[in-house]
Amino acid sequence: QVQLVESGGGLVQAGGSLRLSCAASGRTFSWYVMGWFRQAPGKEREFVAAIRWSLGSTVYADSVKGRVTISRENGENTVHLQMNSLKPEDTAVYYCALSRGATMSPRSNEYEYWGQGTQVTVSS
Repeated sequence: QVQLVESGGGLVQAGGSLRLSCAASGRTFSWYVMGWFRQAPGKEREFVAAIRWSLGSTVYADSVKGRVTISRENGENTVHLQMNSLKPEDTAVYYCALSRGATMSPRSNEYEYWGQGTQVTVSS
């Protein structure tokens, strides 16, 4: 089993920044992808960004491209999501997820493990 624990959420004003972290523990795999998703009240869970752990390659949703950076710390099994120029529409619960596949998929059903989520609230 894999455990994912997110941290770093909070309340920030529009234009501000937050850095989310996700610590992974438990079973490890040779190839996997870590992703961030978010879900706002009354909306479906949506893809934010993903990183292929072994190569460090990344992909972003168009809605956050240029404002968000996903990165990893190999030795700590931790993935970060640096979010800048935050907007009220970024308000959501942010989830970290792990996929054992090699594809940086935007589909949530392709990720087998999920964290509990961390709330991000951006005030206008």
